[in-house]
Amino acid sequence: MTGSSIRARAPRGEVVLPTPRDVPEARLLDAAYFPGGRADVLYEPSTEGHVAAIVCRHASVLVVGAQSSLTGGATPDGGALLVTDRLDGLAIDPSVRTAVCGAGVVLSRLRDEARPLGLFCGAAPTWDGATLGGMASTNAAGAATFKHGTMRRCVRGLTVVLADGSVLDLRRGEVEASADGHFDVVRLDGTTTRIDVPTYRDPAVPKVSAGYFAAPAMDLVDLFIGSEGTLGVVTEVVVELAPLPAASVTCWLPVDDETRGFEIVRGLRDASIRTRRTHEPNGLDVPAIEHFDRRCVELLRDDGADRTHGVPLPANAAMVLIFTVDLPTPTSDDDVVEQLSEPDGPDTPLRRLVRILGPDAERLEIALPSEPSRAAKFAAMREAVPMAVNHRIRDARLRDPGVTKTAGDLVVPWDLFPESIRRYRENFAKRGVDLAIWGHVSDGNVHPNALPQRAADVAAAKEALLESAAWVVSVGGSPLSEHGVGRSPMKQAMLRLLRGAAGIEQMRAVKQALDPAWKLAPGVLFPR
Repeated sequence: MTGSSIRARAPRGEVVLPTPRDVPEARLLDAAYFPGGRADVLYEPSTEGHVAAIVCRHASVLVVGAQSSLTGGATPDGGALLVTDRLDGLAIDPSVRTAVCGAGVVLSRLRDEARPLGLFCGAAPTWDGATLGGMASTNAAGAATFKHGTMRRCVRGLTVVLADGSVLDLRRGEVEASADGHFDVVRLDGTTTRIDVPTYRDPAVPKVSAGYFAAPAMDLVDLFIGSEGTLGVVTEVVVELAPLPAASVTCWLPVDDETRGFEIVRGLRDASIRTRRTHEPNGLDVPAIEHFDRRCVELLRDDGADRTHGVPLPANAAMVLIFTVDLPTPTSDDDVVEQLSEPDGPDTPLRRLVRILGPDAERLEIALPSEPSRAAKFAAMREAVPMAVNHRIRDARLRDPGVTKTAGDLVVPWDLFPESIRRYRENFAKRGVDLAIWGHVSDGNVHPNALPQRAADVAAAKEALLESAAWVVSVGGSPLSEHGVGRSPMKQAMLRLLRGAAGIEQMRAVKQALDPAWKLAPGVLFPR
C-alpha cells in the first residue's frame, strides 16, 4: 500500500565498529585528483551494524566505492572514510530480471554473472569498475542512456543507513510524497522527521545529476538516488536488468563534415525512437551513439592510437561516430555482411542503417557479432581520447603547476545540440583556449575539455565553462548531467545556476532534516 510515511528499522548485525585501518595514500584521491585529501581512519564494514556504528561514532563520514568520481566527491576531507568493498553480496533473480547488489559490487562482476542468464545492466557508466552503490548515489549514466535511461530508471529499491544509525528499506512504489509534497520518516525512538520536497523541477533532458531530485508525488527512492551520500549510506541496491540483444553490430564511422555527422545522428535517433515505440521487427534500434570531434582526431593521430589499435582514422575526419545496432534475432557474420553490402534486399535493420548513412556507408567499419575484440578496439579508441587530453595536461603541469584539468558535463535538448557545440567552441575560442569535445551525442551530452598550457588558460577555461553552463540552463538543459557535483567549486557554482538560491536552500533543508549534524559527506554538494 502506497503512503508518504515510512518507519525506520534497527540495523541487522551487531552495532560495533569494524577494525579500523590506516589510510593508504591511494585512498586520499579520486579520479578528479582533487587536492588536499585527508582522513583520520578507514573502515571496511561488512554489515549494516558496522555501518550504523561508524555513522553514530564519527562526526564526519565519507562513503566511497571505486573512487571514480570526476568531481572530488570521493576525495576525503577529514574524519572517517567508509569503504564499501566488503558490502559485496549479489543475488540475481532471472525470473523477475532483478539483481540485489551490495553497495560495493562492481559493475563488471554484475555483468559477468548476469550475462550467462541472458541479462545485463543497461543503465551503466562507461567504466565498468564503478560500484553499484556509487552508481545509485550519483544517478550514474553513460552511453546507452538513449535506450536504457539513467540509474534512476533501473533502481527498484535501496537500503539506506541514516545518520542516526537507523535503516530504511525502500522499494519503488511503496512510499510516495504526500499531496502537499512531503515525506514522514518515523525514527527508532518514535519521533517523526518531516522532509519537504523541493519545489524546483529537473530540466526535461535525458540525464541530470544535480543533487536532490524533486517532483510531485515522487518516490522516496528517488530522493536518495543522486544524493551523493549526503543523506544516508546506501548499503544495498536492487536493480532491474535488461535482456541481452539477440545479436549486435558495433560501428565506427569517420565523417568529413560535422553538419553531415549531426544529420546522421538525427536519422539514427529518429529511427530508433520509432522502433521502440512501434516494436517493428525490421526497425533500426541503436542504443547509443558516441562521438568525438576533429580536435580529438588530431590528438589520437598525434599519439598513434589508430596504429596501436588498428582502427582507421582519416586525417580529414571532422568527427567520428561510434554506435551499436541491436538486432532482434540471432544473425550470423555472413548475414550481416550481406545486408550491409546489398542494401536493396529484403527489409532489415541493417539495410535501413545503410539507407540512413547514404554515401557515408562506404567509410563504415564494423565489428561483427563474432568479433567482440574488434568492438573493444573501437571502445579503446574512444577511451584514448580522454587519456590523450590527460597526459597533455600532466605534461603542461610539469611546466606550470597551476595547470589543472578543466572539463564540462553538459546536456541540452537534442534539437539544440549542434548549436550547443558551436556555443562551447565560441566561448573557449574567444578566450584563446584550446578545446576538445567528445561525449554521448545520442543524448545531447558532451564533455568539453580544455587543453591548457598555463594557469591563465585554466582560469579562462573556467570562465568559458560557466558561460556555457549559463546558456545551457537558459535553454532547458543541465550543466550537471552524469558526473554529479561533488566538492568541485565549479560544479557547485553550476548547481547554483541550475537550482537558484531558493532551490539550494530547499536542498539544505532536506539535508538538515535527515542529517541534522551534517556529518555525511561534508563539503559534497554544499561548500563547508
